[in-house]
Amino acid sequence: MPELPEVETVRRGLECLIVGRKIISVDVRVPKMVKTDLGAFESDLLGQTIQSIGRRGKYLLLNLDEQVIISHLRMEGKYLLFEHQVPEDKHFHIFFGLDDGSTLVYKDVRKFGTMELVAENQVAAYFQKRKLGPEPTKEDFDVAEFTRKLSASKKLIKPYLLEQTLVAGLGNIYVDEVLWAAKIHPERQANSLQKAEINLLHDEIIRILQLGIEKGGTTIRTYQNAFGENGTMQEYLQVYGKTDEPCPRCATPIEKIKVGGRGTHFCPACQKR
Repeated sequence: MPELPEVETVRRGLECLIVGRKIISVDVRVPKMVKTDLGAFESDLLGQTIQSIGRRGKYLLLNLDEQVIISHLRMEGKYLLFEHQVPEDKHFHIFFGLDDGSTLVYKDVRKFGTMELVAENQVAAYFQKRKLGPEPTKEDFDVAEFTRKLSASKKLIKPYLLEQTLVAGLGNIYVDEVLWAAKIHPERQANSLQKAEINLLHDEIIRILQLGIEKGGTTIRTYQNAFGENGTMQEYLQVYGKTDEPCPRCATPIEKIKVGGRGTHFCPACQKR
């Protein structure tokens, strides 16, 4: 958490709240969260205007006049905007003072989130270096390339989908959901999948992530959007967090196991190994 639908929901909220605002002050209270030069981060941002808010996979992109802040929320990162005084909170770590008197605050209970300041013309190379896969859309997510990569790999399908190299944006919740929808056991080897299974998995990845965006993301523990609102996708989950509950398809109790060190929910009847 958060995964692509949650990050996209945050992006849309920030787009409404801070685009067009100029940064007039920067205060970083936890230096390790800034992965590029801290001095340059604090000084170069001053006077730059937030032109737009983008997203690549699970990464937020705050597009400025000359540079881009690449922000990864990790487990519990979130952005909050305060119009006037900022309340005291030990989990508020980075503060951006804006020219209308408001303050954009980055909050992160676990301090796992990261920010990097990158030149605009280096953003594409940044994601290429990380081998980030295509966006999960019909336009970008090519089923032939997806098939080629799966057929050439002996990796277990769930950890492989979590790597972000096949397709960007899937995390633990949505991988469980798409594998259930495609009737694929999470411990199947990638190269064991048949063409029909791959095609269905491809389509379910696109459908379920889009549904997650439509529902404003999944609120399981702490996720909220930029307006402090909960998402509703948790009401549409079929297997994640449903241990021992009946499978919506066949009524067999949902099981939970560890796959690649991650808690994994599946139906032992529908998703045969």
